[in-house]
Amino acid sequence: MNPVKIDRIATTIILGFSALIGVLILSLLGYLLVTGLPNISWHFITSQAESFSRGGGIRDQLFNSVYLLFLTMLVSVPLALCAAIYLSEYAPQNLFTSLIRLAMEVLSSLPSVVVGLFGYLVFVIQWGLDFSLLAGAMALTILNLPLLTRSCENALQQVPSLQRQAGLGLGMSKWRVTTKIVLPAALPGIMTGTILSAGRIFGEAAALIYTSGQSSSVISYSNWNPFSPTSFLNPLRPAETLAVHIWKVNNEGLVPDARAISNGAVVILLLTILFFNLLARFIAHRLSQRQGLIK
Repeated sequence: MNPVKIDRIATTIILGFSALIGVLILSLLGYLLVTGLPNISWHFITSQAESFSRGGGIRDQLFNSVYLLFLTMLVSVPLALCAAIYLSEYAPQNLFTSLIRLAMEVLSSLPSVVVGLFGYLVFVIQWGLDFSLLAGAMALTILNLPLLTRSCENALQQVPSLQRQAGLGLGMSKWRVTTKIVLPAALPGIMTGTILSAGRIFGEAAALIYTSGQSSSVISYSNWNPFSPTSFLNPLRPAETLAVHIWKVNNEGLVPDARAISNGAVVILLLTILFFNLLARFIAHRLSQRQGLIK
């Protein structure tokens, strides 16, 4: 057969499958938006959830998701960045480094429910954290750490080696070259990977069912004492996140408007994850502009 015809047939097949996947994704997003947007209101976002009566909101669940994300990134970002710097700048290519990379690949492929059960056995039972935000943050750190480390390492490795050699040639130490030259140059990629990983763990549910719990305690948003059991800043209180709330309402919801609450919460979750993705692109673009990488 003529190579030109083969190329056209292959191109048509690839474009057809791409269009089909695009239509399916857009149809799913459209269905979620059409069924969820009518249920969203300011009252829905700012009111607390109800157990038996209609008209409840997602205020506490939304805040718990944001606060849990903050605690998770507070732990995982420094660890991932330090690990990425070691693997990219200092680690020799030997068996030990290969084992570290293999362990990262295995951890990144673990199902989230397995990580949740591990967190339940270790953080909740063995460490005595009970169902709490801190236990959930530790479980999400295990999920987030391998992917975030890999994205930070890739960002560091994309920095040209000539910049490292120029710094060393000027008499700078290895650490100063890493912190003053390599890290600033890799900052757009690091920020992009960090924000994208934040969007991924924001919608996590399976690991949190066994660690942060499926219910929230009564909290006061005027109590700023993080050691108080009723404070919204207390990391040791049980906290139902938005993704867990969606799962619970669909499976165990007793409120008459359970479907409406679920559809509205799904749209809020979807829009938040979309915001993280757009924010990652915007920050990467602005940082690249500032460094003169693009015009």
